[in-house]
Order: sequence, then C-alpha cells, then structure tokens
Amino acid sequence: MPQIGCADLRLIDQLILEMQHESDIFPEDTDEAVTFTAGAPANTFGSWAEIAVDGNGTTFSSKVATENAHISGILIEDLSDKDKRYLLEIAHGADKTNVLRHRFLSGEVKKLEAVQFMRIRAEDIPAGETVYYRLKCETAGATCEISLRYHTH
Repeated sequence: MPQIGCADLRLIDQLILEMQHESDIFPEDTDEAVTFTAGAPANTFGSWAEIAVDGNGTTFSSKVATENAHISGILIEDLSDKDKRYLLEIAHGADKTNVLRHRFLSGEVKKLEAVQFMRIRAEDIPAGETVYYRLKCETAGATCEISLRYHTH
C-alpha cells in the first residue's frame, strides 16, 4: 500500500477546504448594493474599476487584504436592461490577472429571472491584491447589481 506524504496531506486539506467552508458575502448588509457598469459604445468593456459598495466605498479588496481568497459564487441581483447579454470579468492586481469570466442573459422575454446564482471555481486572489471588474453588454452603459460569495484561507 502506498504511503501518504506531507505534500499529499496538504493537498487533501486544500481539497476539503474547497468542498466545505464557511463563506462570506460581499456586500455584507442587506441595505447595500454593488453596481457594475458596462462600457460604451455597446458591446465594449468599460474600464477596469475596483469592486466597491455603492455609496459607502467599502471595497471587496479590503475584505481579502490579509488572506488569500476564492470567489465561490456570484449572484446577479438586478439588471438595468433585461433580455440583453452581459459579459463580466473579475481580475486582481496591476496586471489584471483574470479569476472570473461569465456571460449571462436574463429577463422576462427569455423566461429567465433577473436573479441568477452561479457557482464559481475561481483562481486564488492573493492577499493584499486590489480586485477589479469590467463589464460589457449589448446596451451601452447597462448596469447590473451583484453580490459575491467568497472564502479566505
């Protein structure tokens, strides 16, 4: 029977952490929103912008400043333009290392509600990195409200 070494045990511990952990939510309070805005003209990414709570400026980066983190889910809570396709990217650091790319469509005509939850298996966001988003849509300047599920380790 093969022996299990320390490296194997560390890998097993990492796999267990990914499968069972307590997740955090951003934004944390029910009276807060995070709005992403698409670029203009239509079907053009907006500039990279740091992910922050509308109105109070609390950043997602501040929540993952001291520990590595994974985004494990994203909830699309509302859209300004129903029945349009959106493409979202989330990245970290000065070089904008991509950790999430998701295309979505929702609205009344397609019979898909605006609220959609996607399970994400993103790359690590290293501690202390600034976390950014950019968005594009079939409609210039369209917006979507989101919340993120994440965990640190």
